Amino acid sequence: MQKKIGVIGAGSWGIALAYLLSGNGHDVTVWSRSQTSVDKLRAYHGNEDKLPGVKLPESVQYTCSMEEAVSGKDILVLVVPSSSVRETVKLMAPFVDSEGDQIIVNCTKGIEESTLMLMSDVILDEIPGANVCVLSGPSHAEEVGKNMPTTIVVGAFSRDTAVEVQNVFMNDVFRVYVSPDMLGIEIGAALKNVVALAAGMADGYGLGDNAKAALITRGIAEISRLGMAMGGKFETFAGLSGIGDLVVTCASMHSRNRRAGILIGQGKSYQEAMDEVKMVVEGVYSAKAALKLAQKYEVDMPIVQGVNEILFEGKSVGDGIKELMVRERRNENSQVDW
Repeated sequence: MQKKIGVIGAGSWGIALAYLLSGNGHDVTVWSRSQTSVDKLRAYHGNEDKLPGVKLPESVQYTCSMEEAVSGKDILVLVVPSSSVRETVKLMAPFVDSEGDQIIVNCTKGIEESTLMLMSDVILDEIPGANVCVLSGPSHAEEVGKNMPTTIVVGAFSRDTAVEVQNVFMNDVFRVYVSPDMLGIEIGAALKNVVALAAGMADGYGLGDNAKAALITRGIAEISRLGMAMGGKFETFAGLSGIGDLVVTCASMHSRNRRAGILIGQGKSYQEAMDEVKMVVEGVYSAKAALKLAQKYEVDMPIVQGVNEILFEGKSVGDGIKELMVRERRNENSQVDW
């Protein structure tokens, strides 16, 4: 059944999802902030700068009017940087169906530093009673835009909502699983970007595959510890939005977090790295919030702490790695007694 869908955000992931959804036969409208960007989207039928080579069908509409993008839509797909989610949702709020019939699919990965809220909580804070769900997993926009096989997970408060979103997004190259663990999905999505920065730093510093494998493995241990302390499920962190998303983000040059980490490992500041990557590096914005959450829930997260010290306190990558290596001796699994 054809759905009316508003995609709020026209970066690489927003355009990739608009491509997917229009290809699935849905009526898609893409919102971007300025008329200038809308004119460019219309002229190219996509985002030439952020996702070159991906052309959207003529049927896709583009607008900078939030009312036009939101009103009368069955599903709203939120795809803006985490630092812009609250202000964007404020703009959406007057036009969202007050009966809660619209589904808001959050595709933004991050934590709001000032409140330590996950993105779905920010949405609900601005639109109480909204029917919010979250879509996440190992999914580079560049590959989705080329119809390469991709598998993700949708988390929702109700199974009916999750299944409806699953049906709307799924096709023969884009497989969607469902899960009730929204919190776990969002924690995995946000924190993997911080670990990917660390993995990129290791690459840039020339530490080799052994060190990166250790960072990925110990990184998922940190993510799982915090996520479960907050109420997430272990199985979620062992799944697509946990280890799956972490592996692809740490291993691929499509990953802006890994690319920024490589530049930092080569001696550049995080600002210089972000300027060179020319895209939002969510791990930089999530790092401080992740450390605050670790302190709030009294969870040991040495990789996250080390990333913060390198990014914001001037510590060298070499010193950060050394401190990780000479930490107190301990069991690999704290839940298993010797």
